[in-house]
Amino acid sequence: MLVLVAPGQGAQTPGFLTPWLDLPGVEDQLRAWSADLDLDLIHYGTKADEDEIRDTAVAQPLLVAAALVSARQLFPTADDFTAQVGAAGGHSVGELAAAALTGVLSDEAALRLVRTRGLAMAEAAAVTQTGMAALLGGDPDVVLPHLEKLGLTPANVNGAGQIVAAGTVEQLAALAADKPEGTRKVVALKVAGAFHTQHMAPAVAALEAAVAELTPAAPHTRYVSNKDGQLVMSGTDVIDRLVGQVASPVRWDLCMETFSELGVTALIEVAPGGALTGLAKRALPGVKHLALKTPDHLEAARTLIAEHAVPAE
Repeated sequence: MLVLVAPGQGAQTPGFLTPWLDLPGVEDQLRAWSADLDLDLIHYGTKADEDEIRDTAVAQPLLVAAALVSARQLFPTADDFTAQVGAAGGHSVGELAAAALTGVLSDEAALRLVRTRGLAMAEAAAVTQTGMAALLGGDPDVVLPHLEKLGLTPANVNGAGQIVAAGTVEQLAALAADKPEGTRKVVALKVAGAFHTQHMAPAVAALEAAVAELTPAAPHTRYVSNKDGQLVMSGTDVIDRLVGQVASPVRWDLCMETFSELGVTALIEVAPGGALTGLAKRALPGVKHLALKTPDHLEAARTLIAEHAVPAE
């Protein structure tokens, strides 16, 4: 069974969209979305520097647009998707891409919502200087109490020996100086706020207002939620979870457990892939995996799909 996943914020790198513009229709699609969002996705995906694309209001729509552009090269229609993908999910903002790919929202509605999400989270992040850092290695029974002692939140419990802490810059500095016993490394992330913590509470209200006008559909393919790794069958429930989770932790470890229980044999991470593939490599032994970083990887992705595609039940 094939699982498709979309990465979260921090996966972006300068110029990562450049090779995708060579594919037929991609530039026109990105220009149309850019006009709709009042955000130049082509500029930010090809010419902007690392600091520019670190901006939450830019990074989030850019990542979802990239996920959709790359996924549509493999699955142009909903029928293509349901015939070949057994389940889908996304890490943090990647859930907006997953919601579009599973038919909960149109691509345009998902991008408008992520534009609102990015702006609201950027505004919330500006109130206090905050950030996030990944802890690599270490026993959760040791790491989690240590984070609590420092006043930090385990914003992403990613599995495969990775927990992401979020909080103020002072709290993160204390963590860097005093990492939990058994933790190999503490790595600052390319994000501009303490996402999935109480610092993002103001963004929840903005999203609640934005989704009031939406009419979500039930997912046509199994959708796995970051909140608790559960399958979500209702479009309204998907949207409610997307809103609330802005200020609550991502449980990617539980998502991977669900993928395993469903019988995953292959996993493709859409552009700009890499982070989730790395986690799958460690947490899902024996599962084939591919990061769709550039169009050069499309042929290998199609081969993997042909070998592992099983329709969702």
